[in-house]
This record gives sequence, structure tokens and C-alpha cells, in this order.
Amino acid sequence: MAAGVPRIFVSHLSGIAVFDPAGDQVGRVRDLVAMLRVGRKPPRLLGLVVELATRRRIFLPMTRVTGIESGQVITTGVLNVRRFEQRPTERLVLGELLDRRVQLVETGEEVTVLDVSVQQLPARREWEIDRVFVRKGRGGAFRRKENGRVALPWKGGGGKRAGETLTVEWSAVTGFSLEEHGQGAESLLATFEQLRPADLANVLHHLSSKRRTEVASALDDDRLADVLEELPEDDQIEILGKLKEERAADVLEAMDPDDAADLLAELPEEDKERLLTLMQPDEAADVRRLMAYEEKTAGGLMTTEPIVLRPDATVADALARVRNRDLSPALAAQVYVCRPPDETPTGKYLGTVHFQRLLRDPPYTLVGSILDDDLQPLAPEAPLPVVAGFFATYDMVAAPVVDESGSLLGAVTVDDVLDHMLPEDWRETEFHLDEGAGKEASTHGA
Repeated sequence: MAAGVPRIFVSHLSGIAVFDPAGDQVGRVRDLVAMLRVGRKPPRLLGLVVELATRRRIFLPMTRVTGIESGQVITTGVLNVRRFEQRPTERLVLGELLDRRVQLVETGEEVTVLDVSVQQLPARREWEIDRVFVRKGRGGAFRRKENGRVALPWKGGGGKRAGETLTVEWSAVTGFSLEEHGQGAESLLATFEQLRPADLANVLHHLSSKRRTEVASALDDDRLADVLEELPEDDQIEILGKLKEERAADVLEAMDPDDAADLLAELPEEDKERLLTLMQPDEAADVRRLMAYEEKTAGGLMTTEPIVLRPDATVADALARVRNRDLSPALAAQVYVCRPPDETPTGKYLGTVHFQRLLRDPPYTLVGSILDDDLQPLAPEAPLPVVAGFFATYDMVAAPVVDESGSLLGAVTVDDVLDHMLPEDWRETEFHLDEGAGKEASTHGA
């Protein structure tokens, strides 16, 4: 970026695309890496943390950045695809500096950091953090809904309730180098609000344990439940263990029953029973039922909340259920038709109606008349290889699980099959990348 251009607030860089000199996208910005300096000298911006398509995070030095414009970063030269590892002297700008409580040097007044700006130094290829956008008083950034989206004070979400905000020089504040307990997370979460749960889980996984707990505590129950389902097992247990028990039970209720059962199965028996007791009885009953099955069987893999309809329901009824935005694409791909009761375990399972068939028939058509009843359902004791073979053979994304009496117990989705077929640490590793020939000889993150 040429000297003299306006400063850039880091919240605007989160998630923007990174392109190589040929114009091909190589990834997206997930954070910035800075080094604090002695005295009141502005921190030096070392580089960007870039997430590749494989979810591997690499370090992109600022010396390789030739432009930041129109919502994109342009790089020069080849990239070092070694995984980024934070050094003790480095700070993640989004992950660690936002939401910190610091003091104004002149008055000693406590303020909360909402954003920081970066700028390239004149006649050099170095960058530094030059300004800090803060809110007076304690607490994080005020947020409000505008057309269904979250607005921050510097993005049109301000007002008297938000408190006075101001932009000051880096040297005008102090306290960034101190360890802070109870650091907020509102500004950081607003920066990442558009991320899918799996991507936000990846963000949390790469934060420090302290910061991960703070961010998880700031998420609402439903969002945290979605993110927990995408985290490695160790992170799940750590986060759940640091929540108050009542809230931990609420989050478990918000999770898919099969994921909640998998997580509880990793806890000591005493903790497991205590949390199950705190859950709503009907939610706990579903989880207990799933925990009775072996982990790598259809019964252990299934969810107890598929779409179940009676045979006299219409196509219009089915489509209305499929439109539920809380359903995963796999669960929304088909509905299961059963005799009453229509909650698992149901009455007699009659067959499946696939989403494509629902689109082809008139809305008044009864689902009982368009069943796919030729496909044999899975037995709850079917082992993982049998389940995987079923999906591969019939090109399915979900499959019914039916017991010996003919009652529908639940449905297995392809994502749960993949979760259990991949290596246990697949969320913490990436697809194979050639880190050899033609890569930059940087040692950062080695």
C-alpha cells in the first residue's frame, strides 16, 4: 500500500480474501499479529494470520503485502504454508487486544478497546498500530439489531447507551501489556458474527485457553452449542467444565442430542449424571437413550430429532417442516412417515419421502401416497462400516434407524458418519499439503 493512504481499522480486515499475484484466492484473513514495544511506542504489525481453504492457518508477513484495497489483500511472492504458531512476544490483534480494558494516560479513566487502526509507515514496508478506538466506562461494545444484523458503535450502532467513544493515539492509553482477567468478548464476536459455526470453532481453537473461555462465555446458548459441536473433544470438555453447571446444562439441551451424548460420554460419571439431572427431563431422556448404544453403531450415531410426519400429512405440511432454518441440510433432505406417535420412538415406520419428490408433487398430495418404502432402514446395532456402506451404495445424506418392532428411533446423517470415520484429531490437522519445493524460506511458525 502506498504511503499516505488512510488508516485501516482491523475489524474491516476480518474475513477478507487474500489473493496471490496471479489473482487466485489463497485464503482469508483471520487475525493480525503484532509485537508490543517498550514505552509508548506503537506496536509493530508483523503480519496476517491467513486461513487457507484446508482450514490450515499460515503466517503472511506484512513485507509480502502489496495492497489492501476494495475488501481484499494482495500478496507478492510465494507463501510459506507451514502452520502458524504464535510466539511468546506476539499478540493477536483481534483475539487478544479487542475488548481489553485499558486506561487513558492523561486522566487514568478506564476505557474498553473496540477497535484499533493500522497504517503503513512512510517510505518503508513496515506497518504499525497507530490509533485505538475506545469506549469510556466498563463493559464491551454496545450492539443493537439493524435489519437483523449487529451494528457496532463505529458502524452505525452508537448512541447514548453505548457511552462516549473516541479515537486516540496508541501512546494515549496504557495497560495493553498487563494480564487481564475477565476480559470481554463483544467486539471480537461482532467481528466474527458472520462466520459459520465450524469457522468460529476454528477461531476459538486457536485462541489461548483464557481467551477461549471468555469468548465462549459471551456466546448465547444456541450459538455456543453449534460451535461446541465443531470443536475438538479436548476443547469441548474444557469449555463445558468452565461454564456454570446450570448454563452447561442449557447448552447441552441446545446441542443436537447425538453430539450432547458424545460429549457427556467423555465426562466422569458423577459430572455426567449431575448435568443430566439439570437438563429438562425430555431432553435428558433423548440423550440417555442415545448413550445406551455403542458409539460407532447406527444407534450411537443417530439424532433423535428427524422430521416425522403422519401418513395423512400433505406435501405442503412436509415442505413447511423442511423450511425450518434450524435443521441441517442433511436432516432437511427427507421426511419420515410413521404411524402415531410422531416423536421418536414412533409408531410403525412406513417409509421415507425425499425432498426432490416433495418438489415434484402438488401441495395437497398426501405423503403416505408417495413413500419410498423399498429402501431397508438401518438397525440400531448396525456397525459403522455397514452404515457407511449404506450411504455409499444408495447415495444418501441421511438414513432412518428402525428397531425390531418397526418403530423409528432416529436418523443418521452423513456428517456424523464422516466425523467417526476420520481420524480422531481431524479437526486439529489439515489435509496434506506439500510444504517443500517452491515455498518461502521463512521460519515463522516452524
